[in-house]
Amino acid sequence: MHNFSTTQVIRKIVRQGAGGVVAAQHKIAARAGARVLAEGGDAIDAAVATSFAIGIVEPWMSGPMGGGMMNVWRAGAEKAETIQFGMRSPAGLDPAEYPIERGRKASDLFPWPAVEGDRNIRGGTAVAVPGTVAGIALAHEIWGTRPWAELLAPAIELAREGMQVDWYASLLIASEARDLARDPDAAAMFLVDGQWPIGESWTALSDARLDQGKAAETLARLAEAGPRDFYEGDIAAALVSDVQAKGGSLALSDLAEYRARRAPSLEQPYRDGRVMAPSGFSAGTELAQALAQMEGAFTPGDGPDAESYGAMADALDTAYARRLAEVGDTGEDDRTPACTTSFSIVDRAGNMVSVTQTLLSMFGAHVVSPSTGYLLNNGIMWFDPEPAKPNSLAPSKACLMNVCPTLGEGPAGRFAIGASGGRKILPAVANLTSFFLDHGMDLETAFHHPRIDVSGSGPIVADEALPKEVLDGLRSRRDVVEAPRGVHPYAFAVPAGVMRKDGSNSGCTEIMTPWGDAVHEDEV
Repeated sequence: MHNFSTTQVIRKIVRQGAGGVVAAQHKIAARAGARVLAEGGDAIDAAVATSFAIGIVEPWMSGPMGGGMMNVWRAGAEKAETIQFGMRSPAGLDPAEYPIERGRKASDLFPWPAVEGDRNIRGGTAVAVPGTVAGIALAHEIWGTRPWAELLAPAIELAREGMQVDWYASLLIASEARDLARDPDAAAMFLVDGQWPIGESWTALSDARLDQGKAAETLARLAEAGPRDFYEGDIAAALVSDVQAKGGSLALSDLAEYRARRAPSLEQPYRDGRVMAPSGFSAGTELAQALAQMEGAFTPGDGPDAESYGAMADALDTAYARRLAEVGDTGEDDRTPACTTSFSIVDRAGNMVSVTQTLLSMFGAHVVSPSTGYLLNNGIMWFDPEPAKPNSLAPSKACLMNVCPTLGEGPAGRFAIGASGGRKILPAVANLTSFFLDHGMDLETAFHHPRIDVSGSGPIVADEALPKEVLDGLRSRRDVVEAPRGVHPYAFAVPAGVMRKDGSNSGCTEIMTPWGDAVHEDEV
């Protein structure tokens, strides 16, 4: 029995209109992107502005020091394309410097054997080569219509103001305060006396703000000098110096040699529509496999029922079994909060983009680069520290991610969706895709509908709001754990999506996100 209210109703209002819309995990970032659309910018222009803005207002989830993927569908184009900007291990990384501590499991997202001192999880030794700036810049180079510097201006302004530390920010900072206190630079940014979140208050409103002046300076330099400065210029030199001072192996050559990649997305026919999943080291292949199995496993009825949920659970189980056996990613721990950010955009012309970007863990490596003012990623944790595995730790190796920014179309319309939440991402995207293409739901109905999570060998996690006959049907397949949709931690992934039908656009985010929202260009 869960100690949650059964009479409280939480909803997100979904507005529709001809104008473009940005759906993001933070409304301030969504507003920055929507303003670009209102001023005549393209969906890609809005994505650039949103990416850098959300790195300021949600600094523990993503930012320039992380990586991710973008899925792009241009109006009138037959195919979608993926921009891959995942992190990589540095060339100078030595696996011998990550000795396994027998008898203990890793203390964060992955159930790898623990590494002595958690060197693959926290500190400079956990930092991988970041790709976000290169990926966003590549998309801008191909499709952008507005000047690079203009699109970074909203993030610079937000950084100069400093993000407000409200109750939710205080909660997240407090949950990681012990680890943040170990790094003097992280402690200075987020804590008071190394213990309490800046501005924490349980009984009064607070206008306390993070000091993000250094991040503002970094963004201003990036706007003026261009994106390659992050990899070959002053920013690169400062970043490498900071990481090496904290014990990491990141080198100038790692940054100079990094390139984002443009590739076709994976196309999967489904029912009366099709899905374009991200290619590369993502969960796109598993999504396509799950949908192919689902299509032959049941015939859609009036709405999701025990048969459709059961077929989805089976398909996700099969997809994860393949991922474990052939790809080497054994998934994350269900106890951890969502630690990534995702946003989706559609513009007035019908161009669509879905972006997922991450530092990996919440607060990444729990260390701040003092010269740049940003939290650093802990992408090295993506690798299995045991040798001779498909995903074993090694130098100059791409990180395997669970991100799955997805595009699709069917009778309900065209859609772009993505989610945060580690291995919960794939199930969330599969649920929503099924709601759209199996049952013809619109965006608002789909985002408010109960979901299930099957993301490994454990039990099915089912929304406790599902009908009894659905829950009973799932229990006939495997163990089921009922869970409510809550704020912290999330039992399910945190999606954000947009939809276009008959020239009208809509957007929505996970209904439980305190900050998440969709903003239309006519609202700014």
